[in-house]
Amino acid sequence: MKLENCFETENQEFKSSLAELDKGILGLSSMLNKGGKGKVYFGVSDDGEIKGLAGSIGQETIKKIGNRVFELIKPVVIPKVYFETYGDLTVIVLEAEGYNRPYSCGGEYRIRVGSENKKMDPSIITEMVLSNSSAQMENLEALNQDLTFEQLKGLFRSHKYTVNDKTFAINAGLLTKKKTFNYLADILSDENNCSIKVVRFKGKDKQEMISRNEFGYHCLLLSMKSAFDYVASLNEVRVDLSKGLERKEHPLFDIQCFDEAWTNACLHNKWIKNIPPAIYIFDDRIEIVSIGGLPFDYSEEEFFSGISHPVNVGLQKIMGQLDMVEQTGHGVPKIVAVYGRKAFEIADGHITVTIPFAYTPSFQQISTQGLTTSQKKVLEAIKNNPTASIHELSQIVELGTTRISVVIKELKALNRLERIGKTKGGYWQVR
Repeated sequence: MKLENCFETENQEFKSSLAELDKGILGLSSMLNKGGKGKVYFGVSDDGEIKGLAGSIGQETIKKIGNRVFELIKPVVIPKVYFETYGDLTVIVLEAEGYNRPYSCGGEYRIRVGSENKKMDPSIITEMVLSNSSAQMENLEALNQDLTFEQLKGLFRSHKYTVNDKTFAINAGLLTKKKTFNYLADILSDENNCSIKVVRFKGKDKQEMISRNEFGYHCLLLSMKSAFDYVASLNEVRVDLSKGLERKEHPLFDIQCFDEAWTNACLHNKWIKNIPPAIYIFDDRIEIVSIGGLPFDYSEEEFFSGISHPVNVGLQKIMGQLDMVEQTGHGVPKIVAVYGRKAFEIADGHITVTIPFAYTPSFQQISTQGLTTSQKKVLEAIKNNPTASIHELSQIVELGTTRISVVIKELKALNRLERIGKTKGGYWQVR
């Protein structure tokens, strides 16, 4: 006979006998660290088969189990210990709930990962301590207390909110319990040290930087929009008219996916580490990097399924009021639907979302070494205008159409230029 839920999970564990009591209690502490609750069955094998417990089992056994939990798990939790019978077989169930993390068992800190009790990384222990302390963004006092919020107030007014200058900071959650400005107030203030970087690189790695744009030193929400607008301006669209009158547009990348990735990166960034999220642009992709991995009590499956787990509650509230985020959790599933799970790299210290390009963008940096002046001009013009006609190129570079045609033939002979598609509806690809 097997239990109805016969699998070990992140909140359920099986032990064949009470000889494994301490291991079961260790599993319970691991489950508390993961999700705040757990249940251990004694008298059940690893595959969920009900074996029952041998020997005399009564209330004294229940009492001893409870006392052992008190001895081993710190901080103290109050467990429930009870019998369950299945025919003539008896098992003991030990369960508890608690959120005063981190919990140790005999001085050992572990966290539940699937059906295993993994040793906890010191960074996770620190995160748990901070999550139960005053060191959250809303309660952490800003170093600079000379802050103003005219930009943020303007955003609220633009959304038809009535703004009372005297109560604004309190209503927006910008004050600590001591009535001083918190860290959330700092990153949303008119002037701060928060700068978002959008960096462009030549090629497909970070060996050579082309440009570095900074959007910041004022209200984070405005910086977010400026960075988004810059990237959106690069999202060129190619039109395919190869099938007669049917017009098909091909954007360089899915702008909605980028919007979701960028908003989530800013919303869930570990701002108390003083490192803002960043955007890196390569010849074949965009990478959005946010600081801080998944919360310790948040699994990858929950992440990919779109279960909401706000990291910065105060920031999420403000962004929700300003229609910058929705609490439907559809962002990650949207990206997965378009680009797959491979778009996400989840590490202990950061999360990177990669948005690949559908084709070689016109802003890709190219080498003009060894080319004549005319060849350089034409190649640059085509790079920035891949669908341009001979006549249009002539106007851009101020050369005659005959000369343009000759230069294009030269570039094609040098394998620097290739025509993709038909004369109408096609485009030039620079190499």
